Amino acid sequence: MTQQIEDSVLVSNYISGDEKALEVLIKRHNQRISSFIYSKVLDRDVTEDIFQDTFIKVIKTLKKGSYSEEGKFLPWVMRIAHNLIIDYFRKNKRMPMFEGSDDFNIFSVIGDDKLNAEKQLIQDQITADLQHLIEELPDDQKEVLIMRIYKDMSFKEISENTGVSINTALGRMRYALINLRKIIDKNNIVLTN
Repeated sequence: MTQQIEDSVLVSNYISGDEKALEVLIKRHNQRISSFIYSKVLDRDVTEDIFQDTFIKVIKTLKKGSYSEEGKFLPWVMRIAHNLIIDYFRKNKRMPMFEGSDDFNIFSVIGDDKLNAEKQLIQDQITADLQHLIEELPDDQKEVLIMRIYKDMSFKEISENTGVSINTALGRMRYALINLRKIIDKNNIVLTN
């Protein structure tokens, strides 16, 4: 049954004093968050520490009442974990620029946009170009694409919000991607950096 309760409901239950709600959230996202942290630090103990620190920060933010329900819970927690990973590398002077040893994969951190301003600028430009292209799509396709990609909604949520079946939502997404490809090809746009 708990699997069916939305993250946002659990968050507000926790804020209202239901300690169990946080347990459910941690259990639900434990695997994704731990794997993400481990993929960056490649150390079980450090992963455990950062995981703990992430949820200490989550608890503090929720208790203070400064959590805004704009984003989804998981991406928000991932951002906190991401920032703590960067802090960890800074503190341990293990930023990839200074680290040349073989046991550390430089590219696992260098890919993080926080550490690479130029890449971020290119990414922002691509995002801006893409938004212009999305504007050219038919409204029904554009709506599904925006809900799926920018609002991180599931097809079930999209179906409930638009009043169409899940299959129709999936179909619109498929056509939106096909049409985007056509627009990209037609305009000879290169969307890679």
